[in-house]
Amino acid sequence: MTMLAPPQAILAGSLRFIRYGFMPNRLRYCGPDETRTLFQYAVEQTIEPDVAPLLRAFTGATPYLQLIARANGIADPFDDRVVEAYWIGNALLERVEVRQLYDSLAERFGGQLRGRARDWVLSKAPAGARPHHSFHVLDVYRMVADHGDSLHTMDECRISWGRVVSAEGPQLRVVRQPVRLVGGKLTLAAPEMVTVARQVDGRGFADEAAVGDWVSIHWGWVCERLSDGQRSALARYTTHHLAIANETL
Repeated sequence: MTMLAPPQAILAGSLRFIRYGFMPNRLRYCGPDETRTLFQYAVEQTIEPDVAPLLRAFTGATPYLQLIARANGIADPFDDRVVEAYWIGNALLERVEVRQLYDSLAERFGGQLRGRARDWVLSKAPAGARPHHSFHVLDVYRMVADHGDSLHTMDECRISWGRVVSAEGPQLRVVRQPVRLVGGKLTLAAPEMVTVARQVDGRGFADEAAVGDWVSIHWGWVCERLSDGQRSALARYTTHHLAIANETL
């Protein structure tokens, strides 16, 4: 049975999606040419009817949201539970069957990839992959895209988590674990201090973040504050997909 979400769940999910999609959209990596509009919605905590097609234009993420929603009987892929599952991780991911993920990957990438690369991507579903952003970055993106700086790109593109050490106007100093290649394997390395952006023109999505808080980071941008449960889920799914990625390095 398909569950209809209350309007507030769609509002919350759409706003959360914008928080995570904003920086790659601003960098012109994905999504529509509507960065200012999307940013305005997010900082003002409001959504107009015209936002749905803008969010669906993020063609890298939307098919995963649709898959998660369908597997869980949820009508709208921008339901907050679905959006959280993809970017951060929650129990909805565990209800996506292996065959559903396999078929989705085959439909999206089967014609784009050839030979061993195609076999490797499709093998991730029976190996235990989940439709989480870390899976797309660590296990799919590196096969689909050809980047000389792929390790740096993957580390920036994945959603990481950092603990706030200091707040300096539009920036935060946080401690986070980078992804490194050690002994031929991808791993989360020792924590290091980095500076990340949290505001554009004095506004952002985590203006209330304070010393000691955990925040999520995407392409050097602070997306939101994380609860302990969310941080734990994000770390768990990231570590899980690092292990799966290492099977085909």
